[in-house]
Amino acid sequence: MLSYVWERVRGILFSPVKISPPPQNVVVDRDVEIATRDGTLLRANVYRPQAPGRYPVILSYHPYGKDHLPRPGWPLIMFRLLRQSAPIHLSAWTGWEAPDPAYWAGRGYVVINCDMRGFYRSGGQAVLLSAQEGLDYYDLIEWAAVQPWSTGKVGLSGVSYLCLTQWRAAALNPPSLAAICAWEGFTSVYHDLAYPGGIREDGFVPFWFGKLDKRRVVENLRTVQMENPLYNDKWKNLEPALEDIRVPALICASFSDHNLHSRGSFEAFRRIASQYKWLYTHRTGKWAAYYSPEGLAWQTRFFDCFLKGEENGMKEVPPVRLEIRETGNQVLAVREEKEWPLARSQPQVLAMGSGMCHFPSGVLSLEHRFDRDTEITGPMTLNLHVETSTTLCLFVGVRKLSAGREVVFEGSYGFGRDLVTRGFLKVNSGQVSLELLPSSTFFRRGDTLRLDLQGRYFFPRHPLLGQFPAGYEASPQGSLTVHKSELIVPIIP
Repeated sequence: MLSYVWERVRGILFSPVKISPPPQNVVVDRDVEIATRDGTLLRANVYRPQAPGRYPVILSYHPYGKDHLPRPGWPLIMFRLLRQSAPIHLSAWTGWEAPDPAYWAGRGYVVINCDMRGFYRSGGQAVLLSAQEGLDYYDLIEWAAVQPWSTGKVGLSGVSYLCLTQWRAAALNPPSLAAICAWEGFTSVYHDLAYPGGIREDGFVPFWFGKLDKRRVVENLRTVQMENPLYNDKWKNLEPALEDIRVPALICASFSDHNLHSRGSFEAFRRIASQYKWLYTHRTGKWAAYYSPEGLAWQTRFFDCFLKGEENGMKEVPPVRLEIRETGNQVLAVREEKEWPLARSQPQVLAMGSGMCHFPSGVLSLEHRFDRDTEITGPMTLNLHVETSTTLCLFVGVRKLSAGREVVFEGSYGFGRDLVTRGFLKVNSGQVSLELLPSSTFFRRGDTLRLDLQGRYFFPRHPLLGQFPAGYEASPQGSLTVHKSELIVPIIP
């Protein structure tokens, strides 16, 4: 634990994110005005190759400030506060979770970084996660397509919120939108963020909303969350129409971002109607993966195919890039697969046993020891017959133990000591079925799978010792008796 704490402290003092000066052979147009259909003016920075000509366009649209950029040698504060799983190299033009203009302009693309309505240099008022974001993005796409430096082919790219805006725009199918690179973005605000399993998220939501420039934000997201504990039309109206998306899509879905994006990213791949779609999975940090040489190689090949029209074999690449981990820093294999979930997976029922514990402080641990090498890839399902004294908040965690010691993995927000997977659910007496979040983990013969059932979140909300800024409401006091438990695991032969 002390070595992990030192790693986090060292990352704050000496970040592995390296910022290089921007190149000289790129034209930068700042504060370019784009009028939306209702007359609101958006403002964007446009990065163009110096050589005259027409180029395909890569857009990002977000609330983080197009001018909020790192300085050479000094990364943005979030890269320092949140642990990075690997070194990252960016130019000083790279906004938070946005594509690097230096990289893409050097490969023959125009890059546009635009302030979202209601934020920084753009006009209007913002309603976060609303349908208006999709309409504005649509107008931005069509504006970019008719500029004298544009070929008329437009792609979208970015991480997290820069992915959420892509879902909304792509569902409207703008004529000039040719491809999206949707890198880890949830698709249900209620189920993926605000109330997973009906349990209120109390860490990231107030932390993230508190960091935004809220001077022109119409609704307080934390207030919306507190006033709407049940899934209703308010939450439903914030969901993008995934089935309407038909544009080619490169979707990143990680096995590490279980607190925020994992479920929604896998769900998007399953539900969108695109003829050409790919699922890029990993279990490292989202930023390390997005800016990594391999991640950029995938993005480049994808955009070169659908924005430049290159016949580079992208259309023949199998739809799923699957990464299987044995430990947090050991990739067992990377395979090409045809679908998700894997059709050849074989469900195996593990009888986990019974027991009782008191919530919120108690933990009921049930174990299964593998007698052969086993790959578990896909979502697990936990079936319980329980008796409770009241409605309880149930946190279910799956851990891997090898030689009696826990094996840890990469998690959300740069946390490096995470579980295999987890699930949340409010429960009462009776039959309970809970689908755990997707994972891909290899267990060797003799390894143990441990199932933890408890009434509070697995880790403290602590910037050095815990999974900061994650946090969830704790269960009320009560007792949980498990009469029968079955864990259904997808085994890959």
